[in-house]
Amino acid sequence: MTRLFLSACILTIGAITGVSTGSAMEGTTTISILSPHNGETVTNTFDTTYEILNAPTGNHAHVYLDGAYQKGFKGTFTHVPKGEHTITVKIADHDHKDADTATDTIKVKVSE
Repeated sequence: MTRLFLSACILTIGAITGVSTGSAMEGTTTISILSPHNGETVTNTFDTTYEILNAPTGNHAHVYLDGAYQKGFKGTFTHVPKGEHTITVKIADHDHKDADTATDTIKVKVSE
């Protein structure tokens, strides 16, 4: 019984380690919104931060609010109307075309 339990533990640890190591080794381009958090309630002026990992040189982020591209976005949304809104960040290539390699989307609720 003890051997069976130990074998199950070892298999589980190996599977977890294999999955996390495999994901890191792939070098896949990712983009993640760090703040605000999905579902968070914010004021009508708020900062948005994101992180890009493993992007080819020249790639950068395009930020969208409710589907509208925020040209020249500097990290702060201002005068956002009350209600629920969707923020999306996408990887764009050096020609400013969406690269379709990575995206992240959250929803926020703007209070009064």
